[in-house]
Amino acid sequence: MTITAQAPAPPINPEHQPPKYLCTIPGDGGKPLIGYTLEFMKDPIDMLHKRYQRYGEISWVNVFGIRMIQMIGPDATQFVFMNKNNIFSNNQGWDFFIGKFFHRGIMLLDFEEHRWHRRIMQQAFNKPVLKAYIQRMNPQIELGIQQLSHKKKLNILPTIKQLTLNLATDVFMGGKLGKESDKINHAFIHTVKAGTAIIRTPVPGLRWKKGLDSRKVLEEFFYARIAEKRKSHEDDMFSVLCRAETEDGDRFTDDDIVNHMIFLMMAAHDTSTITLSTMFYHLAKNPEWQEKIREESRALGKQHLDYDDLDKMTAISLVMKEALRMCPPVPSIPRKTVKDCEFKGFKIPKGSMINIFPYFNGHMEDYWKSPETFDPERFSDDRREDKIHPYAWAPFGGGAHKCIGLHFADLQIKAIMHQMVLNYRWSVDKNYEMPLDTTSLPVPKDGLPVRWEKIQP
Repeated sequence: MTITAQAPAPPINPEHQPPKYLCTIPGDGGKPLIGYTLEFMKDPIDMLHKRYQRYGEISWVNVFGIRMIQMIGPDATQFVFMNKNNIFSNNQGWDFFIGKFFHRGIMLLDFEEHRWHRRIMQQAFNKPVLKAYIQRMNPQIELGIQQLSHKKKLNILPTIKQLTLNLATDVFMGGKLGKESDKINHAFIHTVKAGTAIIRTPVPGLRWKKGLDSRKVLEEFFYARIAEKRKSHEDDMFSVLCRAETEDGDRFTDDDIVNHMIFLMMAAHDTSTITLSTMFYHLAKNPEWQEKIREESRALGKQHLDYDDLDKMTAISLVMKEALRMCPPVPSIPRKTVKDCEFKGFKIPKGSMINIFPYFNGHMEDYWKSPETFDPERFSDDRREDKIHPYAWAPFGGGAHKCIGLHFADLQIKAIMHQMVLNYRWSVDKNYEMPLDTTSLPVPKDGLPVRWEKIQP
């Protein structure tokens, strides 16, 4: 769906008047009790398009049993990410959705505490450590893709998810999970899905309860390994976080390490899985781009990427940026105001839950030429459509909370795609359109089935 400039807002139905404390902000609550929750989960782009057309950049809505202010467009995204005067709380925004499952992860910390934790954690993402990560990854990628050589058809989502989990396990934890692999993978799946549960109480068999139980599984797994990792001299992330300290000698507690590892493991393999799945889909639909990447990788003349090769992978970079525009792994981002503020003449009171939408921004015709068309060249040096507005493309966030692992994601995705195109071709039917499941993070609803062909040497 192409997003165009909004039409003038029609008169608001008297029964859809906002509550008194949001009297300056237009909006409506939707259906009794559930509001717009189902519409938001089923097709967030369509829902946001309609609200943008009716209300413009800011409106209130009922979702997930709470009243939220939806702030739409790059200006709103910039206003929130820059967070001048510490108006917006990450912790209070995310806590409602995922606080029970990713408690005190780096994304859920605020202000000075966040800066303190980030200073320590940055040691796990500096250049020497990243160089070590890609060297650990390469043989694991090769082993993983060798297991696909006999396939004629392949479901991309579960295949890539297992590969990225295996990589995260090795790079972050320094070893294979073995028999625990399925258990840990399922635990991560349930913790992610739980955040968008409609019934937010621990009813057996439902999302919320599965998420709480899965969080316990992950905690037990990491706590049991901390003592060993503190003594380790290995270069995996778990060991690095256990040893990391500031110039003043500050270190993470055991609780800090467990909280950060659970969050980072989720972020490292879930977000990369979504981005890679989107790339695989569009490369199947646009074989000319698949061939461009393959030619670029062949020209490099080696099976494994080194850290210094990353900037040479121009075609992969363009495709990755376009995939992130069309389907950012984190499509919406909540915050809560801790102070009164104003945005474009609208008063936003302290204590308001708000949401911004990097997903929607990438589909706005005001900023992108033919936004529903897969066109990686829009990021090329001679076009740079992303420069029209600094927050029209913001898949890694911005400000103090800009993704700490963005360079890790870049090297992981490039290292995987490089080996994939050297060894395989894949395709889909001309009329195939990938259905998205947007009930939590956006993933292919059908697993993305493709025809799979081994390239003969």
